Amino acid sequence: MTRMVDISGKRDSRRMAIARGEIVLKATTIDAIREGRVEKGDALTTAEVAGIMALKRTHEVIPLCHTIQITGAEIRFQLLDGRISAECEVEAKYRTGVEMEALVGVTVALLTIWDMVKYLEKDRTGNYPTARIEGIAIVEKRKA
Repeated sequence: MTRMVDISGKRDSRRMAIARGEIVLKATTIDAIREGRVEKGDALTTAEVAGIMALKRTHEVIPLCHTIQITGAEIRFQLLDGRISAECEVEAKYRTGVEMEALVGVTVALLTIWDMVKYLEKDRTGNYPTARIEGIAIVEKRKA
């Protein structure tokens, strides 16, 4: 039997979760992002907006997740050697946590970066020998 967990007996509390992940890219691709030379536009701003839009719709893509009124969300990036680290922080005052929203947000942000730079990552056969998304995890969770 599949069912949504009944949370009606729980009280609202402040919830926060941070998810982190990375996308590995060629150094030349990281340079193009840093220098604003990506054909589709600003990859990091677009990824930030996409991640926030996605996390607000988590209940539509993950079966049995509750609809949560998000009170705050932020996506941050760090450009490192050969990779971009992304972190998604989500807050809400509700009866259940926001871990899934943070995971969806960081994942969609990283996928958006990939989509925007895939033309720079393809090899002669159309494959992506360098690009990969790694290490998606919840790194912090709080309930108050």
